[in-house]
Amino acid sequence: MGQLSRWMSEVGIVVADLTEDTVEGFFDARRAGGQRRVPTTRTLVPLFGYLRSRGVVPPPEAATSTPLEDLLTRYRRHLLDDRGLVPSTVLNYEGRARQFLSERTLAGGGDTGVDGLCGADVTGFLLRECSRLSVGSAKNRVNDLRSLLRFLHLEGLVQSDLAVAVPPVAGWRDTGLAPRLAASEVAELVSSCDRSLPTGLRDFAILMLLARLGLRSREVVGLELDDIDWRAGELTVRGKGGGVDRLPLLSDVGEALAAYLYDGRPRAESRKVFLATLAPQRGLRPGSVNNVVRRACQRTGRDPVGPHRLRHALATELLAQGATLPQIGLVLRHRDLATTAAYAKVDVAGLRSVAQPWPGAER
Repeated sequence: MGQLSRWMSEVGIVVADLTEDTVEGFFDARRAGGQRRVPTTRTLVPLFGYLRSRGVVPPPEAATSTPLEDLLTRYRRHLLDDRGLVPSTVLNYEGRARQFLSERTLAGGGDTGVDGLCGADVTGFLLRECSRLSVGSAKNRVNDLRSLLRFLHLEGLVQSDLAVAVPPVAGWRDTGLAPRLAASEVAELVSSCDRSLPTGLRDFAILMLLARLGLRSREVVGLELDDIDWRAGELTVRGKGGGVDRLPLLSDVGEALAAYLYDGRPRAESRKVFLATLAPQRGLRPGSVNNVVRRACQRTGRDPVGPHRLRHALATELLAQGATLPQIGLVLRHRDLATTAAYAKVDVAGLRSVAQPWPGAER
C-alpha cells in the first residue's frame, strides 16, 4: 500500500481517481522497474470494495454484456432459484461452465460455445482436465459439466441431453488410508502460534476450533459475534446444507476465543469473529483457514495438511478412546452415519493386528 501511495503521488493521481485500470498501470511500472513478484489487480478487490462502500471511489463501469455472459447469468439464476444451491457451490459450477464454454467459443462454437456441441467435445474436455486431477476432483468436474449440459438441454440450446455422454469416473469410497495425524502432532500445530501477536491469537483460536470441535473451514469463517453465548457456554454453528447446530463451548476453546477478541481482534464494523489483520478488516474466507493450518505445518517442519485433516484427527482420536460411530457422528454433526463410517478405517499397523495367518504359509 505504501508503494501504491507513493506512485500515485508521483504521477498525480488522487484517491477519487483510483480504478482497476490505474492500479494496473502501477503494477506495470513495478514490472518495468525490475520487480519480479508483482501481484494482480484481483488482490485489491477487498480494498476497492471498502473504498466504494465509503463513497471514496466511483463504482466500476458496467461490463459489456456478451452472449456468453448472458447465458452464464441465466445458468446462475437456474442454480440459485431452481436448484436452490448455496452461492459458494454456484460459484464453482459457474466457473467450470465459463471455462468449458470459453474454450468452445475459441474452437468455433459460436458466441456462446454451444454451436455444434457434441459428445466428443464433452469427453475431450474431461479427458484433458481429469488427467491431472485426483479421483475426487475428477468426479467434481464430471458433476459440474453434467449440470451445465442438463441446463443447456432444458433451455433448448442443444437437441439431446449430452449429460449422458459424460463418462463416469472410476473410484470407490473408503479404499484408501488417509495419513493419520496423532493427537500429539495436532497439539504441536496448535501450540506453534505466537500468541504475543494479534495474528497468533487469531490463528490459535482458529486451530482450537478445528482441533477441539471439528469445525469445517466455512463454519469457522462464518462465525459471528452473536453466535457465542458466553453465559450458556454454547456456540451456534451454521453447517452444511443450511443446518444450524449449538455446540458446547469447551473451556479451552472459549479461553482462546476470549483472548483473541480482547487482545487480537481489530476494531471493525463487521460482526464476523475472525477478521483480516490488514485494512479493510473484513471477515476471513475459507481459503484463509487453509493458510492458517499450512503456516502451522511450516513452523513445525511438517508436510502441509488441510483444515479437514484436523477434523479427521479428532474423529480418529475419539475412536481410539472408545467412542462409537454414532457418538462421533454426533460430534461432527454428520447427517448420515455412512459419512462417519469413513473414520472406522485404521492405519496399516491396526489392520496388521487383526490379520490372520494364511493357511499353509510359513510363519
